[in-house]
Amino acid sequence: MPRWRRDGGAPVRGQGEGRAGTPGSRLGAELGARATLVQFSSAFCAPCRATRRVLGEVAGMVPGVAHVEIDAEARLELVRTLDVRKTPTVLVLDAAGRVVRRATGPPRRADVIAALGEAV
Repeated sequence: MPRWRRDGGAPVRGQGEGRAGTPGSRLGAELGARATLVQFSSAFCAPCRATRRVLGEVAGMVPGVAHVEIDAEARLELVRTLDVRKTPTVLVLDAAGRVVRRATGPPRRADVIAALGEAV
């Protein structure tokens, strides 16, 4: 079971100029209108596949929530910046791109929904 913790880290910006305050390309994907579930994965990570499924389902159920998966091996600078130490790591971003919660390990759907409650 993942351990969710609060994180008052720096904003993680998405690409494009769609919303005020989200220019740039640190994440390399568009952020959700209300929240974004960011998953750091690696090629041979079996729990990452289950995490992808759970996060995709939750993002599909909650309007304005996006799921972004990042290959940790391909984005080492971002991994270091955000202190990602193992995969899967999930970050919950609010609409402004700030990390409000993070967890490592495969999450349960109910835990993801509860963590989203802090972001929206």
